Amino acid sequence: MITIRICNFRSLLAPWLFILAMAACPIAAQESGIAVPQTWQMLDYLATDYAGAVKDGAVVSASEYAEMREFADTVRSRIQSLPLSNATPDLLRQADTLSAAIAAKAPSAHVATLAHALADALLVAYPIPTTPERTPDLTRGAALFQSQCAACHGATGRGDGPAGIQLQPRPVDFTDQARADQRSALSLFEVISQGVPDTPMVSYAQLSAADRWALAYYVGSLAYQKEALQAPTLLRGDGQNRALLGAKDLSRARVSQLAPTLGVDEARAILGFLRAHPEAAEQTLRGIPLARARLEASLAAFRAGAKEEATRLALSAYLDGVEPVEPQLNARDSSLRATLETAMGAYRTALSKNTTPDAVAKEAANIDALLARAEAVTAQSGSDAVATFLGGFTILLREGMEALLIVVGLLAFLRKAGQPQAVRHVHAGWVMALVAGVITWAIASFAISISGANREVTEGLSSLFAAAVLLSVGLWMHQKSVGNRWQSYLKGKMASALNRRSAWFLFALAFISVYREVFETILFYVALWNQGQNLSLLGGIAAGAVALGAIAWLLLRTSRRLPIGTFFSASSMLIAVLTVVLAGKGVAALQEAGWIGIGTVPIPRIDLLGIFPTWQSVVTQLAVVLLLAIGFAYNIRQGSRIRPASADASTPGAP
Repeated sequence: MITIRICNFRSLLAPWLFILAMAACPIAAQESGIAVPQTWQMLDYLATDYAGAVKDGAVVSASEYAEMREFADTVRSRIQSLPLSNATPDLLRQADTLSAAIAAKAPSAHVATLAHALADALLVAYPIPTTPERTPDLTRGAALFQSQCAACHGATGRGDGPAGIQLQPRPVDFTDQARADQRSALSLFEVISQGVPDTPMVSYAQLSAADRWALAYYVGSLAYQKEALQAPTLLRGDGQNRALLGAKDLSRARVSQLAPTLGVDEARAILGFLRAHPEAAEQTLRGIPLARARLEASLAAFRAGAKEEATRLALSAYLDGVEPVEPQLNARDSSLRATLETAMGAYRTALSKNTTPDAVAKEAANIDALLARAEAVTAQSGSDAVATFLGGFTILLREGMEALLIVVGLLAFLRKAGQPQAVRHVHAGWVMALVAGVITWAIASFAISISGANREVTEGLSSLFAAAVLLSVGLWMHQKSVGNRWQSYLKGKMASALNRRSAWFLFALAFISVYREVFETILFYVALWNQGQNLSLLGGIAAGAVALGAIAWLLLRTSRRLPIGTFFSASSMLIAVLTVVLAGKGVAALQEAGWIGIGTVPIPRIDLLGIFPTWQSVVTQLAVVLLLAIGFAYNIRQGSRIRPASADASTPGAP
């Protein structure tokens, strides 16, 4: 039986063979995706095992001390051989500092700090996957450990397996908290994935990544069995848990990293629980605390020269941290939400330009202050029934109004045109949009992960598509309202039933107009539902539905009383306004998703009209206004050439 033995290179020969094997492969011939994990693994090992070489400024193991010095030199040479980046000079400086500390026989805690800092900076400069794609399954990890590892490491991980007791040095004792405090789940994952050259610990890359992560998390939990039994108080706190992960994710977190902030006992309690229950990490760090953590990580990545990673983290800070709590912010302090959204957009723009680190840090500090205010606001609204009711009411009214106007406009037009049989296509469109929105949310929640960026892209593209369609519809309706052209149109086009192409057009427009709002609305409601005021939320939704129904009834009733020429004219104006609104919102959504840059302009933000203080959205809206103005002017000019219809002309098809 092949067994895993995660040893610590205590033999004299193995370390040197490992170094030679690593140095013998030129980095130029390797992908950084291979070289970076190997270099990171060397640093992680150095941080953990230096304590066995030096104690109180004296060498206690000459062989291990020589190994530490050689590892530090090898790490530096490998960093120098990696593809050049903006972070290369700083990485080399850190590597020199590490080598000097080892040469000076510095305390183990200091060397470990330097090695871990260099390892973290290496991953920022050369990003590689450091987290599992899905939550690790510790039940699967336990089964793998018993079948693959227990022979050497023992059934409980103490390093006393029947095969392990025959080995020299003995296998690692995974229940040793002092050693485990220095290891992360990523450390164990890399050892399992790469193995250790010239030792019994072979690579288990043939296992799936999910299995290797499951095994790593299980092994990393063995030293904290007592801590895993109960969630520590800090996890149930009001946002202090941001200190738990900060710029690091759970897979890279170590007790030694958290202890200076939380204390050793609390750090062990937190990490021990989360290692055993990794699914709790997603519930622990969310909302505004998640946004603050991602902002902190973004600033660190920018300082390290990794602009793309900094931008990705900045996007995640808003989309995954702020956007889910927008309903609470809107209900309590809508101006704060708008200010925060604009500030975070400007921060992302600064990251993409040649902005100095100090200027970026200043913007980040300003945003963090806004996030702190938002955190206080959302904490207050979490148990406020009135705020939850208002959130449920305003969300439905705000998100549903634009779709309602489009759908009601289509229904009113068809009735005015004497085509009641075509109404079913419009009803089918908005009903199917509701169903599709619920299905999409269900798939996103239970089957796959749809990121905030993808949600914004979907909304942005559908908004722009709807704006393009409405632009043509608005110009067409305005044309029919000029010079009484509606009479000849009704006689020539609407005397017969709509053809199949027209029916699909009506269905598609109704579907897109409603679907673009449904998915995001559901996500907002899920966030509010988790606050616990469910009856208040249901009451707000019901009130919003009644309000929308009343508005729809009023619009349809009013449209019936309007002369058809006036109806065409008023409808074209309304559709023109909606086109401008949707164009602005579409661009804003794509900006939030990172598809379009953000350049701020000193104008007020008016969400109702889709006006946002960025020149990209404003220019787009001005372009739409210009197209509408040109189209309307052309229609009026052409209409003036047509002889007006007689005053006693009939109105065929009118109700």
